[in-house]
Formats: sequence, C-alpha cells, structure tokens
Amino acid sequence: MSTRCQWVPSGNDLYVAYHDHEWGVPVHDDRLLFEYLILEGAQSGLSWSTILSKREGYRRAFAGFDPVVVSTFGERDIERLLADTGIVRNRAKIQSTVSNARQFLEVRAESGSFDAYVWRFVDGEPIQNAWKRAEQVPVSTIQSDALSKDLKRRGFRFVGSTVMYAFMQAIGMVNDHTRECFRWRELQT
Repeated sequence: MSTRCQWVPSGNDLYVAYHDHEWGVPVHDDRLLFEYLILEGAQSGLSWSTILSKREGYRRAFAGFDPVVVSTFGERDIERLLADTGIVRNRAKIQSTVSNARQFLEVRAESGSFDAYVWRFVDGEPIQNAWKRAEQVPVSTIQSDALSKDLKRRGFRFVGSTVMYAFMQAIGMVNDHTRECFRWRELQT
C-alpha cells in the first residue's frame, strides 16, 4: 500500500481518489479552474469531505461549472439553488458563485485566460515544497495573500488567503504533498 499524506482519511474512497489523482496536479483548463475556485469557496467553514460528497450536485446545479452560463443566473436561479439538497444551501455562497462567474469572465477577457492570470502568482511554475510532516504545511503564503488581495480588488468573494492557498494546492500551483507521500515525487517538476 502506498503512503499518502496524513490528512487523507483511510476508507473514504472520494478523498483517496481526490488525493491520488487530482490534488496538486497542475490545472490549466479554465473550466476546471472555475470549478476549483467555486468548490474551495463553498468549503469555507465546512469540511472538504462535505464538498467532495456534493461535487456532482454542484456540477449539475452550476451547469458543469461553465462560467458563461453561471454568470447569467438571476434571482429565480438563486431561489432554485437554495432548495437544491445536492449543494451547500448558503445564500451568500450561491450568490458569490454567480458574481464570481462574472468576475472570472472579466479576468479571462483581460488576461486571455484565467489560467494565464492565476499562474502568474507563481511565475508559471509549481512551487515545490518538501515538508516532512503535515503540521509544517502553511495555511497561507505570500503568494496566496497576493492572489486573495487581487481577487478581492476585482470583486470576487469567498477568496480569503487561506481559501486561496487551498485552491493553489488543489490546482498544483504548489506541491504540498509531504515527502513520504507517493504523490510528492510523482508531482516534482
């Protein structure tokens, strides 16, 4: 059996699959970047396992995370989503998903892609850390502070520095698998 990061609960197949196949893998697809951005914001104050278990519900509710479609959602859509048990039914988080879709499209138009925009915060290359223990992994960094500040300036919500660091970890902007984890070496660039 492969050694995984300490934060992965054994027996939770969704978590194991997420860790083994997604977390820390560099993402450059704008639709997938939007998905991670929204899911990380939705997770704020909740457990990641809650969000993973509702991920398919989020995909259905938010048009496969198509920011163009989500940006057109109005009050009727928000009311519909508040009744959707497949997602976290929090008005502020649902409204932020719609407004963040609009801001996402503005950033994409300005930068050519959201990918080009977000990866500039790490000079286009994943930061390769070499933590021995999970306790050493920070909850935010200078880069996540800068990304959070810039996104907030642009009108994004649920994008605090801690949320943005989790986003950066998820999309591979930083490799925070601990050294004993089999994925740490696999994701070295």
